Amino acid sequence: MLADIAAAATAFAQRTPQDYLRQMDSDGDGRVSRSEYIAHMSRSFEWIDTDGNGVLEGDELPPGAHRVTRTAYESSLAEAFARQDGDHDGYLDARELARPQR
Repeated sequence: MLADIAAAATAFAQRTPQDYLRQMDSDGDGRVSRSEYIAHMSRSFEWIDTDGNGVLEGDELPPGAHRVTRTAYESSLAEAFARQDGDHDGYLDARELARPQR
């Protein structure tokens, strides 16, 4: 398991911002909308939510973590998108995706 996580982290670190944009850009317009960002970033929630009830709780979370609903998770993603959208045009380009999270 740890080896898989390390391999994934290494692969992620080797991607360029353009690679990441292409992965998230489902309509191929060269930019990432808020809905594309949330859809892409929500894949991890879906993977962790093993019982599919829309809530991360119990064994789905690390010790000490608090229950998280999908709605709350997506709300936090929308806030993260807004912080990344430096020019406030409603889309992320490769440069904005490469910026450190605030």
